[in-house]
Amino acid sequence: MTTTPTTTTPQGVWLPLVTPFRDGELDETSLRRLVRHYAAQPIDGLILAATTGEGLTLDEDEQARLVNIVAGDIEGRLPVFLGVSGSDTRKLGKALDHTSAWPIDGYLIACPYYTRPSQEGLFRHFATLARDTDKPIMVYNIPYRTGVNMSTETMLRLAELPNIIGTKDCCVDAAQSFDLLRMRPPGFAVLTGEDALFYGALTQGANGGILAAAHIETRLFARVYNAVHGGNHSAALAVWRDLVDLPRLLFAEPSPAPIKHWLWRAGLLHSPEVRLPMTEVSAGLAARIDAEIARRTSLAA
Repeated sequence: MTTTPTTTTPQGVWLPLVTPFRDGELDETSLRRLVRHYAAQPIDGLILAATTGEGLTLDEDEQARLVNIVAGDIEGRLPVFLGVSGSDTRKLGKALDHTSAWPIDGYLIACPYYTRPSQEGLFRHFATLARDTDKPIMVYNIPYRTGVNMSTETMLRLAELPNIIGTKDCCVDAAQSFDLLRMRPPGFAVLTGEDALFYGALTQGANGGILAAAHIETRLFARVYNAVHGGNHSAALAVWRDLVDLPRLLFAEPSPAPIKHWLWRAGLLHSPEVRLPMTEVSAGLAARIDAEIARRTSLAA
């Protein structure tokens, strides 16, 4: 696992941190508790204000407070990337300019949603944003949220640009993901964003994952990564067999509500609160999560 920030090839287990809320406001106390907890875990980087962090519900002041608190507590021990998304290239360029002095190491930028641009439009969008910042960019390709899938050919064109350093791959097309892994240039990182596919992605050569489920059993996700990259595939598979049901549970209802419920039960969050249009977990899923917490606690005792 890496222990110092990198702006070249992201690897390992990156955490898209949840954003704690309390009574409708940013919960800074819980945020600091989270940061202290995960700084002591074997993670390789943090993503703030992205999908899991409910970034689209944060205003500018909240984003700035979130970044400053996390960066201040991390003190350079981990790279911190800011999630950015939108469908207007000009507005995103202004957002990059506005946040250029923030204590972040780079950006995770999603493909434009709703507008469904062509592949040429996707290329020009990211190429323009890459010119608008000196910070490294990871491209977030998640067509089931945005409505558009970036092709391998477009991604490879973008990989030629010096500060586009990798991608969070959520295309959910095994053939497309494998083509990207085998065709990408040296130094271009492919991190899966599909938690349930983490082990398989690693065995095919992925550099790691940006994994919401790694809020829970963080050390086991890191153990899978370390075992695969150490060539011990049998050990990795043994851990993964115990771990694979966890992402299924945590994504049984829209994320991040199930993760926040678990973290609340674990005492890391004061409240499992999410912002509309997200809603808290159902009573049925809450009972299932509570039962799994009890099961894993008894095994660890």
